[in-house]
Amino acid sequence: MTRRKDAVACAAPDADSAGRPLAIICGGGSFPAAVAEAAAGRGRRPVMFALKGWADPKLVEQHAHHWIAVGQLGRFFRLAKAEHCREVVIIGTLLRPPLSQIRLDWRAIRLMPRIARSFGGGDNRLLSAVADMIEDGGVRVIGVEEVAPEIIVPEGALGRHQPSARDRADIARALEVIAALAPFDIGQAAIVAGNHVLAVEAAEGTDNMLARVADLRRQGRVATPRGVGVLVKAPKRGQDRRIDLPAIGRQTAENVAGAGLAGLAVAAGSTIIAQATDVAAAADRAGIFVVGVREDAPR
Repeated sequence: MTRRKDAVACAAPDADSAGRPLAIICGGGSFPAAVAEAAAGRGRRPVMFALKGWADPKLVEQHAHHWIAVGQLGRFFRLAKAEHCREVVIIGTLLRPPLSQIRLDWRAIRLMPRIARSFGGGDNRLLSAVADMIEDGGVRVIGVEEVAPEIIVPEGALGRHQPSARDRADIARALEVIAALAPFDIGQAAIVAGNHVLAVEAAEGTDNMLARVADLRRQGRVATPRGVGVLVKAPKRGQDRRIDLPAIGRQTAENVAGAGLAGLAVAAGSTIIAQATDVAAAADRAGIFVVGVREDAPR
């Protein structure tokens, strides 16, 4: 199973994929719309499969779309076949629902043993299992970079500010922390200041983690002065790159500044960014850096 998944994840797009419809399973936020616009710009017709309770109707309904509940695998396959979709991108915010809130149709009920087993781990295990079930149904799950490379963060600074030598040391330490925690499948981000680990992302998400650090600073629990420390986001080692890549947006940059950090570093080539020019402008206004770095950045 692992060999098949890795081969799918690394495969190049079909030579004749241009012009084919593309299914997009949409969670919350603006990323599904960004992927749809990028796909349309490459001559593909996006078909939005909007998850009820998560997807933004204003964004989804600008394209061909269908509303589905979490757990309606059979409905997805029927509609994808009717729309002639052979590939799908899974993108957008979706918090792990309890099993009791999943609306299983008959297709999903037959897969219930696999679904239940996938809940016994972290988000990467769960989402990877979902992607495998979709591919077993005949629809290829592809990564965002295959259809929308322009929303992937490149290497280098996005705005005017650059990380200092101290910042780069903190970035390297944070990447080490993320890599060390990969076997536990608990998060994609860490905050380090002056070589001191202030926070590691878990179920609360990046914005809440930054709010926690801001609160710790107000309480006097952070010894380093404002303007020292970095937020780093990177995929977990061994993560399924078809799904759930780390993502940043303008609010991320604003919250980094609010937490009193020097800046934000993300894995280049493996991080999604919403409206890069807005993120760079927000960082410049706040006097912080935003930079794409290699995941093996040296200390």
